[in-house]
Amino acid sequence: MAQEVTVLIHRRNTRRRAVALTAALAAAVLALSACDSGSGGDGTTEAADRGLTVVAPGKPGEPAGTMSAEEAVKAAAGDDTPNSADFRYAKMMIEHHRQALVLTALVPDRASSPSVKRLAERISAGQKPEIAAMEGWLTNNGGDGREETHDHAAMPGMATDAQLKQLRAARGKAFDTLFLKLMITHHQGAVTMATEALADGNNVLVEEMANDVVAQQTVEVDRMRGLMP
Repeated sequence: MAQEVTVLIHRRNTRRRAVALTAALAAAVLALSACDSGSGGDGTTEAADRGLTVVAPGKPGEPAGTMSAEEAVKAAAGDDTPNSADFRYAKMMIEHHRQALVLTALVPDRASSPSVKRLAERISAGQKPEIAAMEGWLTNNGGDGREETHDHAAMPGMATDAQLKQLRAARGKAFDTLFLKLMITHHQGAVTMATEALADGNNVLVEEMANDVVAQQTVEVDRMRGLMP
């Protein structure tokens, strides 16, 4: 008698989840084979013939989908081909980080707080290599020459020209306060962008970079809030 086995997987295509999916499929195939000791042949094909259903939950608010055993095995192989969300995130985050460097470059000559100066140094030291990593990723994946139009000024957390002008004119404690305010907002915007990339992207390396942004910048936001007067 044909049986149906349901295996739940996530759409996020990380290596760890792919390994878990492979193990789950193998267990399901073995369970089906045990029901009919006389069966033989390829396990994946046999499982498909017997009605093995792999359920792939949709995003929040979306219905779940299904895939065949063959499709599930392909998913388990770890196809992390970059999609448009991956390229969009890398290109936009490079520009986002570049503005952070513009902000931190103003600190040495204007800030009065040693803590603010040290914070700016850490932010600059952290984001420069991240820019290089994303630029390298784009080059390696053929995305550096892609023609994509984005309104960088509209990215979450970006300081406006007027705010930058105000920051450049500030000195001492007034500068410290405004810098922290703008950088907190800037970091929160970066976390928003990284979260979107984690939800919509497909590439493992982009996922890792986005996770780093979420982790590091969330910690820095907490530090900056502690420095606010």
